[in-house]
Amino acid sequence: MAHGKKPLGRILRALKVCNSAQVKEALQYQKEGGSDPSKGVKIGEALIHLGYATETQVAQALAKQFSLPFVDLTKGKIPQETIDMVSRAVVEEHKIIPVKKHGKALIVAMTDPLDLFTLDNLRFILGSDVECALATPEGMQYAISTYYGLSGDMENINDAYTIDDIDFGRSEEVDDAEDEDDDAPVIRLVTLIITEAIKARASDIHIEPMEGKLRCRYRVDGVCYEVDSPPKRLQNAILTRLKIMANMKVDERRRPQDGRINLSVLGKVIDLRVSALPASHGESVVMRILDKEAGLVGLEELGFHESDYQRFQTIIKKPNGIFLVTGPTGSGKTTTLYAALKELNRPDVKIITAENPVEYNLAGINQCQVRHEIGLDFSRILRAMLRQAPNIILVGEIRDQETAEIAIQAALTGHLVFSTLHTNDAPGAITRLLDMGVKPFLVASSIQAVMAQRLVRKICSSCKEPYDPTDSELRMVGMAPEAVAGKTLYRGVGCADCKDTGFRGRMGIYELFEMSHNLRDLTFQRASTMKLKDSAEKTGGMVTLQGDGLRKVLMGTTTIEEILRVTHAHA
Repeated sequence: MAHGKKPLGRILRALKVCNSAQVKEALQYQKEGGSDPSKGVKIGEALIHLGYATETQVAQALAKQFSLPFVDLTKGKIPQETIDMVSRAVVEEHKIIPVKKHGKALIVAMTDPLDLFTLDNLRFILGSDVECALATPEGMQYAISTYYGLSGDMENINDAYTIDDIDFGRSEEVDDAEDEDDDAPVIRLVTLIITEAIKARASDIHIEPMEGKLRCRYRVDGVCYEVDSPPKRLQNAILTRLKIMANMKVDERRRPQDGRINLSVLGKVIDLRVSALPASHGESVVMRILDKEAGLVGLEELGFHESDYQRFQTIIKKPNGIFLVTGPTGSGKTTTLYAALKELNRPDVKIITAENPVEYNLAGINQCQVRHEIGLDFSRILRAMLRQAPNIILVGEIRDQETAEIAIQAALTGHLVFSTLHTNDAPGAITRLLDMGVKPFLVASSIQAVMAQRLVRKICSSCKEPYDPTDSELRMVGMAPEAVAGKTLYRGVGCADCKDTGFRGRMGIYELFEMSHNLRDLTFQRASTMKLKDSAEKTGGMVTLQGDGLRKVLMGTTTIEEILRVTHAHA
C-alpha cells in the first residue's frame, strides 16, 4: 500500500462513518464519474455526494491517514497576533490559515495534506518552521473570509479532499473495499510512465515542470522524444511519488537530490538512478534506466572494428599500467569497462572497483560504492584497495590530481588500472592529466592506452534501403567519390519498428590511442594534443572517431548524417 498508509475508505469504516457496502457503492459512483462523468471523482467526494459522510468526517479521516491534527475553523477564535504573522497576500495565494504558535513552529491549517510545496514556500517566506493541520474546505472558506476579509474563488480548495488531486477522470474497478487506495491512480500513472519507457527502449526518463504543463520525455537511442504528458495539476503528486520511491527527502525542494529505484518491470529487474534538480516551475526529475541484464554485454557486442578489437584485447590483458576510456556522459564508458572486466574475471584474478554509483553487480568482483557524505571518495577507496593486493583495479572516474597520482602509483607497482576521464578525444586525456598537475614522466610511464568513444544510432533493419550520397555529403566528412565506388551505402526510410526515425539501436565508434616510444617521448616533452594526435595517426595506427564512424558507414550499419551529428566537432 502506498507510503504505508491505510486507504481512506478503511479509515472511515473504522471510525463508524460508513460501512463496507457504502464504500463499495462510493467506488462504483467514483468509477462512473459521479454526477458529471467528464470529471474525476475522489472517494471522499463520492461518499459526501451519496450522503454517507460529511466534509468534516472526510477531513478527520484524512488527518488520521496522515497522522496530522484536525482543526475546526468554524469554532473558537484565532488570536490576532497569530493572524498578523501571515500577510493577507500570502493567505490569498496559498489558501492557508495560521492557527497557533507552537514553540518555534507556526501551525497552519490546510486542506491538502500533501501540499508540501506550499509548506516549503511558507518556511522560506516566514523564516520559521511551519507545521500542518487539516481543515475542511468549508471551514477554510469561513476563516479566510472572517479573519482576512477575503471571499474570492475557493474552487482550488473545495476540490482537495484527498492527498494528491490525482483522480483524473478514470478509475479502475475495485472488487473489494479493502483494496481501495486514494494513491492508486498516481502510482499506476508513474508505473505506466516507467513501463512505457522500458518498452520504448529508453535510456532516460525526463519529468520536466514547465510553466503551463508537465513535460515528459524519453531518451531513445541518444535522442529525446516528447511523449503524452500528465496533466499539470498532477505535478506535485507525481514528483512526490518518485521521490518517495527513490528514498529522497520529500520536503526538500530547494536542493538537488540523488536516489535510486529498484523494481521489476516486464519481467526484468530495472535499476533507476534518479536525480531531482530544483528549477523555475518545480523540480526537474531525470531517471536513468539501467537494465541489469542488457547492460552486461560482451566485448564482441560493443561494435569494434576488427583491427581495434584485436588491439583492445591485447591492451586489457597487459599485467600493469593504466587504460583510460574517455567521452561525455552517456557515451557507454561504463558499459565498455564492465565488458572488459567481464572478459578478465576469473577465479585466479582479484578485481576491485570503486564506483559512484555501483551500476551493475558483477559476480566474483569486489565493488565499493563511493559515499562522499562520510569522506569515502575515490582517492580514499583507492588507497585502501591497494592494501588488498588486487590484480586489477577499476576507478570510476579520475577527476583530481590526488586520485590520478594514486592510480599511477598503483599502475607502476604492478596493477592494471581501468578508469574514465572526461575529454573530447583520446590524445586529450594525456593533456588533461598534465593539466591536473601530474608530472609528465609519471604519465608517460604509466599510461598504456586511452580510448575515446561515442554512441551512434544504427540503421533500422526493417526499413533499410540503399542510397547514393551526394558529393556535398562526402565532402563534409572528407571522403572522395572514389572512396565509395563499388560500395553500397544505406539509410532508414522510417517504419513502425523505429517509430519513423530510420534508426533502431546504437553501437560504439572508437578512437584507440595506444602509447608507443615516440608518444611517450612527446608526453614527457608536454607536446600539444594536436601533436600527439598527428603522431598517433601516422605511426601508432590510431583511427579517429570520425574515421571509425566512416568505416561503419561503408559497412552499411549507420549513415554519414549520423556520424556528422556525433563527431562534427572533430571533423
